[in-house]
Amino acid sequence: MPARDDAGIVSGMSSPRWNGAATALALCLIAGCGSGPGEGGVSRLSIATGGTGGVFYPYGGGIASLISEHLDNVEATAEVTAASVDNLKFLARGTSDLAFTMADTARDALVARDVFGEFGAVPVRVLAVLYPSYTHLVTRDDSGIARVDDLRGRLVSDGAAGSGTAVLAARILEAAGLDPETDLRTQSLGVAQSVDALKDGKIDAFFWSGGLPTAAILDLANTPGIGVRLVPTDGVLSRLEEIYGVSIYYPEVIPGQVYGLDVDTPVVAVSNLLVATESMPEDLAYDITRLLFDHQADLATIHPQGRVLSLQAAAGTMAVPYHPGAIRYYRERQVWTER
Repeated sequence: MPARDDAGIVSGMSSPRWNGAATALALCLIAGCGSGPGEGGVSRLSIATGGTGGVFYPYGGGIASLISEHLDNVEATAEVTAASVDNLKFLARGTSDLAFTMADTARDALVARDVFGEFGAVPVRVLAVLYPSYTHLVTRDDSGIARVDDLRGRLVSDGAAGSGTAVLAARILEAAGLDPETDLRTQSLGVAQSVDALKDGKIDAFFWSGGLPTAAILDLANTPGIGVRLVPTDGVLSRLEEIYGVSIYYPEVIPGQVYGLDVDTPVVAVSNLLVATESMPEDLAYDITRLLFDHQADLATIHPQGRVLSLQAAAGTMAVPYHPGAIRYYRERQVWTER
């Protein structure tokens, strides 16, 4: 079984953690301000990703491989987590060095809003916008659920505790005029568990925010005897923009062909980010950002969302400040707009 550390991160392989003086020494070596390669050994980076049924984990594994292969004396490991909310908390605690997160959750962490109200602000900095996270609201085609407000009185998985999916699901429900506490029953399941529960008739629908295709949902769509429907969520977009501003959420379409369905589904989308904290050395942040584009073809072989990565989009979010190392790279590539 995978091991879980005391911060709640699950890893498929053991990975030494950075902490205290060891962290400072390792970061200094990577930045070129220490005793030089070879004298301080190999420095290790932990990348907080998501569940095994989504896109964050394989994408993060690809980035970990690039770092380990192309940065001298640095090894990186992708960790299985509950995703965005927990990932940002791991960054703040120093138990992860890089993290995948949805932009809305990163913004909440930056300003200590909502689930970060008691936890406190996280000094999160963007390295790149990677790809859109599409809101999947998944049900069986015989459920009678065709709109978000049809979830009233139903049993719905709103995403794993500690995930960005759970945050966005609650916001979509509220924007549709539903109280998540009283108007429906909820379970907090990750995407793989949600798929199993829907197959077994234990839930009526589930939310998932992720890239295309999400492996677990593709498996569900290809299960004999089960008809799948994706429910549109674009109807609540204007209300989300009223509450959270126009720079966070935007409209996208899940093409029917992605999951073998007959119709395209208009949905709410939010950008997925690769982030670090402001304390990451500038040279390291620069090198990691550079690797994404120098070896994009390698990322695209790991998951189709790797093909979506572009310089203009990567430097485009206004939700969270960028790391100085990433800004340096984007300026060199002449895509950075001062903000």
